[in-house]
Order: sequence, then C-alpha cells, then structure tokens
Amino acid sequence: MNPSILLIRLKSIGDILFTLPAAHAVREAFPSSKITFLTFKQNAPLIQGFSAVDETIAVDHARYRSGNPAAILIETFTLLRRLRAAKFSLAVDFQGYGETAWLAWLSRAPQRWGNVYSSGRRWAYTRGLTHNSLIHPVDWNLSLLDQCGLHPAKILNQFTLPDHALNEARRVLGALGLDPARPMLFIQPFTSFPPKNWPLDRYIAVAQYWRRQRMQILFAAGPAEVAALEPVRRAGFPDAAAHSLLVTAGLIKFSSLTLGGDTGMLHLAVAMDKRVVMIMGSTGPGHAYPFQHPNWALTPQNGKPVSSIPVETVLQSIAQALP
Repeated sequence: MNPSILLIRLKSIGDILFTLPAAHAVREAFPSSKITFLTFKQNAPLIQGFSAVDETIAVDHARYRSGNPAAILIETFTLLRRLRAAKFSLAVDFQGYGETAWLAWLSRAPQRWGNVYSSGRRWAYTRGLTHNSLIHPVDWNLSLLDQCGLHPAKILNQFTLPDHALNEARRVLGALGLDPARPMLFIQPFTSFPPKNWPLDRYIAVAQYWRRQRMQILFAAGPAEVAALEPVRRAGFPDAAAHSLLVTAGLIKFSSLTLGGDTGMLHLAVAMDKRVVMIMGSTGPGHAYPFQHPNWALTPQNGKPVSSIPVETVLQSIAQALP
C-alpha cells in the first residue's frame, strides 16, 4: 500500500515557499504516495504551484478569528474528520507551533516528524528536531527531513505556475497598456514588517530612472496596501495592487527583474527562476535571503537600516542583474 503523507505549514507565503524544496524531496522519496498539504485557506492557492503535492486541506482561519463558537466547532470537526479519513502514514510539521503540533498528533499518523521550537511540544512527534535558527529556513526544512532519514539526491526549488494564472496576468498587462514581450521592472515595495521597507519615494526614483531608459514599470502590492500606492499613481506608474496571489506571480513571470524587500512575492520569483534584487537588512545566519542566491540580496553597510541604502546603489544592482 502506498503511503499517504501530510505536510503542514499554515502561514505565511514566504515560509510556505520555504517548504517547496522539502515537498519535492518527499515526492522523490515516495514517488507513488499521495501528498497532502495543510495550510490556511488564504494561502491554499499557492499550493497549486507545488507539483509534488496532490491535495490541499485549507483551514479557514477567519472562522477561528470570528469568535463564533458554532463556526469554530464546525471548522474544527470538519478538519478533524478530513485528517482522520485520510489515514496518513506520515505527518511532517514544518511550522512547529502549538496548533500545528496538535494537528500533527491528531492526524493519528504513526510517524510524525516535527520542527520543535519549544521542548513542551516534543510529545506530539515520534521524531521532534530542535529548530536551528542559524541556517536558511529552506536548509532547515531539508535538514529536518535528512535527520529523519530522507536524503534527496538533488535540491529542487521549482514553483510551477498554473496556465490560468499566466493567461490572466497577460490580460492584466494588456489592460494596463503593458507589453509582455518588452522588458519590464516589477516593483513590490512593501513587506509585512514596515521596518524592513525601503522608502517608497526611493522606489519611485528608481522607477523614474528606468522609465527614462524606456523600460516598462509595474508596481504591485497586497489588498491592504492599495491606498499606500497612491504616490506611485501620482507619479504616473501603473500598479497591479490587490490582484490574486497567482495572478501577481504571473505578472512577475512576465517581468525581466523583480525589485523589493524580504517578502513572499520575491521568494516566489526566485522559485520561478526569475532574477530579483532583494533589499534586506542582512544575509547573516538565519536570514531568508534569496535561496541559493545570496548575491541577489542588497544589504546596508555596517549594520545600518535598509533606509540607509542609496538610490544609486540600487540602480547599480539592477543594471548588473538585468539580462
């Protein structure tokens, strides 16, 4: 009987992408198995690009945040029923939080491997490995598998964009008056943690320079950041704010280069084999620089904040990175 395997990572976009090589490694080790990925509902579309995964279980996080006891009970019982019905032989918890430790244990998988932050959660796993925060998150996920006996022959960080997302991205570009066949700089200026952001006016200065070089420019942001892009619109640049995750990935796929901070969409670009310039605080131990490409990260000197990086330095990095 072929094993049924559960992979767990509820959030966030970047951290889910950091499990992509591990998912490929699991598929390599169990080519005939059914692999299921458990994640939050808002991140479930991302798993469409994980070619190693057969099925997604989406947890509706909004129901838990609603405070509605009936909605919470319905969501919980539905989730537990699906976990039990699947009869998983192996569960791998890449997140290692309290709720994911419980979910791994409640899956009743006879083998449960887990990323352990707190020794108090080790009971949930048959193999619980203490988290190593000094290596890249991708390397840690692969190390967890390696220490549990899975030794991949090759490391594959490959996100497969669905055709429907690429087609919709092409339509969006046309509606914005942009040509998919021409060079384009894609700019994702915001991260989930404002201190990691390079100032927006400097992104606009970079965009103005490359527009003068006759390069197409496209800004993007999440739904919560639509208003924050108003200075970009006033400067005359098109934006693709609030499009779905996969359509935004399609826009990146059509771009020559993606510029931005340490955020999930730039890690997605890397997984689609697209060149990036990632503005981030450090590439030191434990930092999530572009996987396998630390030279694609641009960091400030002498431990200064990212805001200290001058526009001229970013322009030079883009010029060197463009094909």
